[in-house]
Amino acid sequence: MRILLISGIVFVHVPHDPQTSPFLGQNGFFDWLRVFLGDSLFRIGVPCLSAISGYLLFQRGRDAFNYGKTLRSKARTVLIPFLLWNGALLAAVLVLQRVGIGVGYFPDLWNASIREFLSYALATEGLPINIPLYFLRDLVVCILLSPVLAILVRRYPAPTLGVLFVVAILPEVTLGIVLKKSILFSFTFGIFLALNRLDLKALDRFSVAGMAAILAAAAGLSIGLYRTGPDFPWVLDLARNTLSIVGAGGFWLMSAFAIRSSIGQRLASTGSLSFWIFCAHYPLLVLMWMVWNRAAGDAAYPLFYAIAIGASFIILPATNLFVSRTLPGLYEVLTGSRGRKAKLSAAAKSYSSAGRPGPAEPTMTQQRR
Repeated sequence: MRILLISGIVFVHVPHDPQTSPFLGQNGFFDWLRVFLGDSLFRIGVPCLSAISGYLLFQRGRDAFNYGKTLRSKARTVLIPFLLWNGALLAAVLVLQRVGIGVGYFPDLWNASIREFLSYALATEGLPINIPLYFLRDLVVCILLSPVLAILVRRYPAPTLGVLFVVAILPEVTLGIVLKKSILFSFTFGIFLALNRLDLKALDRFSVAGMAAILAAAAGLSIGLYRTGPDFPWVLDLARNTLSIVGAGGFWLMSAFAIRSSIGQRLASTGSLSFWIFCAHYPLLVLMWMVWNRAAGDAAYPLFYAIAIGASFIILPATNLFVSRTLPGLYEVLTGSRGRKAKLSAAAKSYSSAGRPGPAEPTMTQQRR
C-alpha cells in the first residue's frame, strides 16, 4: 500500500503555473484527468498512510508500547530523514537563488523573514521547502501525542474520533499543531483499529465494490472541482476533505486483491523504495519543470506532464538502487534505516529457505501494509 499510495502522491505534486492550471480547461479531458488524479483520487494517500502509521505503532497492544523507545526509534526513522532531505533542498535552493536560479520555483529564501525561513527549514508554522515532507513533520507531532491519543481513543472512542473527524473535514477550522488535519484523525483511527484488534480483512469480500465506489466518488467530485476550481465552493471543499479520509478504506480494500497478484507481491517487497520516492520526487519534479521552461518554453503542457511522470518513475527507482549499492551507509540514514530492515528481512527469508530456522513469513495483511 505504501508504494501504491506514494506513487499516487507523485501525481499530486506535478508543478504548473497559472497559465497551465488545469482549471482553465485548455486541454479538455486531459485537464479533467489532472484534477481527478491530483485533486481528488490521490489526495487519499496521506490519510491512508497516516492510518497505517497509527496502526503499526500500537499493533502489539497498549501494554507493549514503550514511549521512550518509540521516540528514539522514530527520531531515526522519521525526524532525521525529514531534517536531512528538507535541509539538503533548502541549502541547494539558497545556493541557486544566490546566483539568480530558481526564483519563482521555490520561495524567495534570501528575502524571507526569520519566521518564514524557520517554516521553510523546519515546518514550524507552514509547509517546508520540500513540500510533501509536511507529512513527516505532522507524523512526528502525532507520535509525540500518541500516548494521549491512545488513552482518549481507548476510553472515549466515539467522541474522540467524532470530534477529530469533524475538525478534519471542516474547511474553516484550523488546529495549529498539525499542518494537515486529516493526518491527526487518520493516525488516531489507526490506533483505534490496533487497540481494538479489529479484523482488517473482514470486509475483503467487498473489495471490488468498495474500490469501484471510491473511484466513482472521486470521479464525481473531480467534475465539480474542475468546473469551479481553483477556488472551490465550501460544499466541494468539504466533500474533498471527506473523500480524502473516507477514501482510505477504498484504497485498503483494493489491496485485498492487489496483493494476490504477482505484481502486488513484487510491490510488497519494494521496501525502502517508497520512502525514497516520497522524499525525492518533489525536488526532481521542480527541477524538470525548470529545465522544461527554459528549453521548451510554451510547448504543450500535456507533453511535460507525461514526460515528468514517466521520467520520475524511471529516475527515482534508478537513483534509489544506485545510492543503496554505492553508499549504503548514507542510504540507511536517508531512509531511516529502512534499507537495512529490508536487507535483514531478505536475509532472514534466505536463511529460512536454506532449511534453517527463520522467522515466520509475513501474513497477507502485513504484506499489504
